[in-house]
Amino acid sequence: MDSTNSTPADPAPLSPDDAAARALNKRYEGLVTVRTKAIKGKGAWYWAHLEPVLVRNTTTNLPKAVKLKCLLCDAVFSASNPSRTASEHLKRGTCPNFTSVLRPISSASLSPQPISSLPSPSSHNHRKRSSEMGTLFSPISQAPTSTSIQVHSLAMIEAPGFCGDIYSHNPNPGPGPSPTPVGLSQQHHLVLSGGKDDLGALAMLENSVKKLKSPKPSSVGVSLTKEQVDSALELLSEWFYESCGSVSFSSLEHPKFKAFLGQVGLPAVLQRELSGARLDAKYAKAKAECEARIRDAMFFQVACDGWESNSFCGGEESMVKFMVNLPNGSSVFQKAVFTAGSVSSKYAEEVMWDAVSGVCGNAMQRCVGIVADKYKAKALRNLESQNHWMVNVSCQLQGFISLIKDFHKEHKLFMVVTDNCLKVANFVNTTTEVRRIFQKYKMQKLGYAGLLQVSSSKCDSSKDYALVYAMLEDMLTCSSILEMVVLDDCYKETCEEDSVAREVAAMIQNVGFWNELGAVYSFMKLIRGMTQEIEAERPLIGQCLPLWEELRTKVKGWCAKFNIDEGPVEKIVEKRFAKNYHPAWSAAFILDPQYLMRDTSGKYLPPFKCLTHEQEKDVDKLITRLVSREEAHVALMELMKWRTEGMDPLYAQAVQVKQQDPVTGKMKIANPQSSRLVWETCLSKLNILGKVAVRLIFLHATSFGFKCNWSFMKWICVHRHSRIGLERAEKMIFIAAHAKLERRDLSNDEEREAELFATANVDDEMLNEGLSDAPTVLGLLESVGWMAN
Repeated sequence: MDSTNSTPADPAPLSPDDAAARALNKRYEGLVTVRTKAIKGKGAWYWAHLEPVLVRNTTTNLPKAVKLKCLLCDAVFSASNPSRTASEHLKRGTCPNFTSVLRPISSASLSPQPISSLPSPSSHNHRKRSSEMGTLFSPISQAPTSTSIQVHSLAMIEAPGFCGDIYSHNPNPGPGPSPTPVGLSQQHHLVLSGGKDDLGALAMLENSVKKLKSPKPSSVGVSLTKEQVDSALELLSEWFYESCGSVSFSSLEHPKFKAFLGQVGLPAVLQRELSGARLDAKYAKAKAECEARIRDAMFFQVACDGWESNSFCGGEESMVKFMVNLPNGSSVFQKAVFTAGSVSSKYAEEVMWDAVSGVCGNAMQRCVGIVADKYKAKALRNLESQNHWMVNVSCQLQGFISLIKDFHKEHKLFMVVTDNCLKVANFVNTTTEVRRIFQKYKMQKLGYAGLLQVSSSKCDSSKDYALVYAMLEDMLTCSSILEMVVLDDCYKETCEEDSVAREVAAMIQNVGFWNELGAVYSFMKLIRGMTQEIEAERPLIGQCLPLWEELRTKVKGWCAKFNIDEGPVEKIVEKRFAKNYHPAWSAAFILDPQYLMRDTSGKYLPPFKCLTHEQEKDVDKLITRLVSREEAHVALMELMKWRTEGMDPLYAQAVQVKQQDPVTGKMKIANPQSSRLVWETCLSKLNILGKVAVRLIFLHATSFGFKCNWSFMKWICVHRHSRIGLERAEKMIFIAAHAKLERRDLSNDEEREAELFATANVDDEMLNEGLSDAPTVLGLLESVGWMAN
């Protein structure tokens, strides 16, 4: 009785290690029990090939883990999910020693075979069905033992009425060989209910069977780690964003692109993923980098480009891009503003000031000035007068382009040549018989047929200079072809009835027409070459005066070459110079050590002798405006000292050291930042003047930044009325612009592709031959003179 009433003592609590060891022992014993039952035929088939293993700690001898060991290849796996291990390791072909034989009949896993390789069924197997398959399969041959069979599976209907679909059918069954299987030796006897069109579906069926047999892509494709996949997707997304519209979102859903990703072992990239969280993260990162670089700079210049650009939504909208030029020569993107086509000067002024406020915050004097491609006369001037520390200049690229427009508006030669070329091109392109003759000779001469380039009748030739240039170039290329056209007998018949045909023929055979055409084309080519250099070099404002002086020299040479009166030409050039000129040009030219000139005494002095009297006054006025009233007198005294003493010759020569550019082959300043750095170091004694100098000589003279692709502009047009769509577009523009400015790549894909096709086209050699003498027109004159006689 006492023993029954006594309370048993509580067992001592187990340590965590003992508890874990007990759990592992229990798990191991459970798996051994399950495997023992399965081997006796009361469990899953895979236990015949998998064996539980208890792994012990070599130090404490306590159980450390329970594993599953493959008896066929000695591979070891986690024991957490034996069924999944069997499916992945045994069924899917990972185990090199595993075959589909010797499995328990209760859970035989069917191993599909190609239809074309199946054996012929026997009459006995046609009658016999397996009750354990659930669907109709080909017969199974009896294995040597009673508990296992060899399985040959085929998803086919075995009813006698359908046997002819798979096998050649013998209408008179009797003793003899069984029917021949399809695909072995009598595939041409295959008869399908759908005819030959069923062959494609049959191939797809076999392909599906093969995929079900080996669904793991790693067995045939590329296996990448998670880190490699993440890195690849990151690079892919960066490429997509930086393409800036060249690749559309819908392209990501293209079946071929998805197939490519699968081939290289990458998951499909979803459109919503690139337009959602990944886009937001990439934008936030680029935005943070730009803001950090702006914070590090003591001062900067704001550039806005797009006011003068052609609209891209049928005249409804255009995009203005704002960038920030830093003193170290780099630029960062700020934002893009979408405007409703041409806007008023007042509105442009407000947008510019908002951009400056957004960058500067409360320290407005950090913004030295603005450079823009339009609104110099009002918006830029108003902002400059309201903020005395600002230097707002107009884009020099637009200044040179405007010069071409000025000549087409104000010089008679340009107007006459443009009108004559339009008349010839329109007549040849629109007159059926003449067009046929022209295309015939063009095919013979150049190897391709086509119409003459002509600017649209709706466009203003004084504005769309690029179209006019292309028309003049094409006219010179086809000069000999046009000569052959007007000498053709069919054209002469046309001349008898059409007065315009006679006028065009007389024009083409006139020496003066080709001389004037060559002169205008040569001038436009001259300006076009300088604009291309400006785009490539992105000059600072200290280079503006030398740039215009170079233009004057080239224009004088052009006048002498083609016997053009210099008076009207010089007047147009000076008029455009006055519109673009800013006093900061002269001040930066004087203060930049890059332009110091060595005098007879060996001193390096600023080039005051290159300035006019008015420009010298502009230097004094600008410097006094940019400093406080108390510092103005000191600044002028330092300017006088700079004018008379200049700079140490050694440092001056170091600043002016040049090296050959590996791309263009031209000699360029080796260290462009040295002009600013010497003012902050060895010229620090000129304290007040130095502050003005470093804020002036880094200013850019051009406003253009990176160029968006036309496809992206069209994409913006589609989504411009959607807040979410427009927000995504702005983020993509920011990411693409940030990347391009980091690489200093200001071109777009369309330009690079045009250059690629131009260099790859063998017809370019013919074009170059036709244009090689265009400026002199000597070859054309000889040809025209000979034909005229």
